[in-house]
Amino acid sequence: MLRWRNFVCLPLSVLLPVSLIAQDTAGAILRSSDTGVLVNKSSVPSSIAVFSDDLIEIPKNGIARIELPGSSAQISGETMVQFHPEELVLDHGSVSVNTSRGLRVRVGCITITPVYPDQWTQFDVLDTNGKVTVSALKSDVYIDEHRKNLQPGKEPEHRDRMIVHEGDQKSREERCAGAYVPANASGVGAILNSPWAVGVAAAVVGTVACLGLCHSDDPLSPQKP
Repeated sequence: MLRWRNFVCLPLSVLLPVSLIAQDTAGAILRSSDTGVLVNKSSVPSSIAVFSDDLIEIPKNGIARIELPGSSAQISGETMVQFHPEELVLDHGSVSVNTSRGLRVRVGCITITPVYPDQWTQFDVLDTNGKVTVSALKSDVYIDEHRKNLQPGKEPEHRDRMIVHEGDQKSREERCAGAYVPANASGVGAILNSPWAVGVAAAVVGTVACLGLCHSDDPLSPQKP
């Protein structure tokens, strides 16, 4: 029995902490088939957890997909986007969003938001040479322009609003500076994705778990309390 507990406990002590960290902190998974994909300027494997403020760069001819509860986004080649649980901040390139939870896209002073956030909405956003083009593929979306480049997490102002109906496409000039990317883009995401952090977390939590799961069934000797 003791050997069986050790056999089961040791792998779990490594796997469980990593999965719990991803679920509680990341909020999304980035999947790609191109080894040139960068997160916070570092190469990443084909599947990795991404965290709020993480900066994602897709190389030419590359493609990647962000998956989070109720939403997904496909990122095309030559695209730079910053991830946030409630929005994607597009610096340049293009993204295709499919959401039932109101996931929005921000490009500088422009924000694209589903008209019906609780309904499935699919839309494409293309940002090239200061021109933002929005295609509503399923349901309708709003295009809002702001006075200045808002930081992520701030609700967009309903200024100079236009609507793009399902099946339509509209463009708008992006007259604000580039997308919001903080100077310390290699924040909590990069730290928690590092092998050192994952190894430490796995070792610490695994040790604590095994103290409760991997002990012998034999009672303590009364001579050696």
